[in-house]
Amino acid sequence: MRAPTSAQSRLQPDEYLVRFHETPQGRIRSRLFGRGDGGPLPFVAVQGMAVSEYLVPALTALSGHGPTHLVDLPGLAGSGAACELLDVPGYAAAVIAWLDATDVAPVVLVGHSSSTQVVAHVAAARPHRVRALVLASPTVDPAVRSWPRLVLHWRWDSRYPLPGLQRLHTPEWVRAGPRQLRNLVSVHLRDHLEDVLDAVRCPLLVLRGEHDKVCTEAWARQLAELSPDGRFEPMPGPHTFVWSHPTAWREPIRALAS
Repeated sequence: MRAPTSAQSRLQPDEYLVRFHETPQGRIRSRLFGRGDGGPLPFVAVQGMAVSEYLVPALTALSGHGPTHLVDLPGLAGSGAACELLDVPGYAAAVIAWLDATDVAPVVLVGHSSSTQVVAHVAAARPHRVRALVLASPTVDPAVRSWPRLVLHWRWDSRYPLPGLQRLHTPEWVRAGPRQLRNLVSVHLRDHLEDVLDAVRCPLLVLRGEHDKVCTEAWARQLAELSPDGRFEPMPGPHTFVWSHPTAWREPIRALAS
């Protein structure tokens, strides 16, 4: 991993535990940050759109409140090859298989960007495994739910200064390859997060950066309102606020876990 900058450089773990688990969808890499005695519930975060490393500083910040896992999806980041091109429920099935294999206690399940759709499917399918759900920078907002609109809004969002992020993302995008990247975007465009949340019964926290050009505040608030125990919290920064402001989500998530 290339050296991060500023706030990110101060939030790198001294050590972490790497594990690999076989699932029907492919081999999964997970990393565990923290020693497991910092809070009442473990946190499990799932990587974003083909990328994983950018979450490390924000998860290092979160790990002060409890054991924190970062799960890479089959075929992406540090995981093994996927058995086939997966859709969103397929990625969710891999996370469910990982939860079952590790037998981790009921968790606070965290998604950022595209993985908000994956974790919502997990929470709906395995309510006994998920104590609370965090959707950070959820996708895909109906306002941008097409290839041209999504690409346009992603480019607008990319104007926000995010030093070091492109260098971090590029090797993971290269590893995914064009075919898998096209499939990722297509299957997430077809999957509607708001429909899945109808089946989620655990407490829900929705986080959105105030400068996010991919997710509107109105839609983020609507998602929170779909849950009988939902809440919305604004964050500083753009869609990838977890990189620009890696400590921002720590207290809202800690409060949710408590």
